[in-house]
Amino acid sequence: MADTDPTDGLWNWCAAGTLDAALVRDAVSGALQRPVMTLDAPVGDAVLCDVWHVGGDFPTLIDCYMAPGDVAEATIASAVAVRLGADLLLPDDTLNPTRYVRAEPDGTLRPVHVEETETDDGTERSHVRVCTGSDPACAAGPGCSRSRWKPERPPGRPAAA
Repeated sequence: MADTDPTDGLWNWCAAGTLDAALVRDAVSGALQRPVMTLDAPVGDAVLCDVWHVGGDFPTLIDCYMAPGDVAEATIASAVAVRLGADLLLPDDTLNPTRYVRAEPDGTLRPVHVEETETDDGTERSHVRVCTGSDPACAAGPGCSRSRWKPERPPGRPAAA
């Protein structure tokens, strides 16, 4: 989950574009400044990283196991997006199933909504759009306005009084 409380365990991300698994592991390793290995080759305190591909706009799925608890997931996802030059989606801090945080290649983190389709290979994500608070997806689940990742005002719309 993309929050300020880092936790040991599992990070689930997806990346725009079909990215090579070794490139993804290198980007995660560089961001963490520690070894990142495949699931079949664990070494010491290395983070284990599984990378595979599905369809959709974010076809590279990334699972990081034994993720460190001394750094925030969103911080590392942002650094990985910069290193890869690709958008990453990571879970946000709401219970809304269509809402994610997008880490952009310039390091920006912003809340978005996506359409999801379950397949035999994994979840395909498409039609990514910025969470504005007025998107119909904001009504589908709780929390968009209570998240630390606040909805963004559409350009040209004044702030509510």
